Amino acid sequence: MKDNLKGVGIWGQRHYQYLKETKPSVIGVMRMNGNLIPYLKSIDEQADEMVFQMVKQFAKQEGITEELKRRDQMAWVGAMNNIRDRVNEIVLNEVIFV
Repeated sequence: MKDNLKGVGIWGQRHYQYLKETKPSVIGVMRMNGNLIPYLKSIDEQADEMVFQMVKQFAKQEGITEELKRRDQMAWVGAMNNIRDRVNEIVLNEVIFV
């Protein structure tokens, strides 16, 4: 059965794929209860908020500032990409793959 994930963001879709591969019975029960899509949207919102807060926190801790962005854009982009990659890995392991 194909679920309509329209309106579910990327984090919710990743969690859905994880559940589909590892715990298909959970998806079946949630479908029957009618709470699959709201659950996935909630996971998506939770993950988005976690990413936003952690990127901000890591950038502050590592001294990645707007001043650096003005002074050396390539260094700023590299540092922010590194932070986003680390944060994405944390979110995948703590929210999505559980």
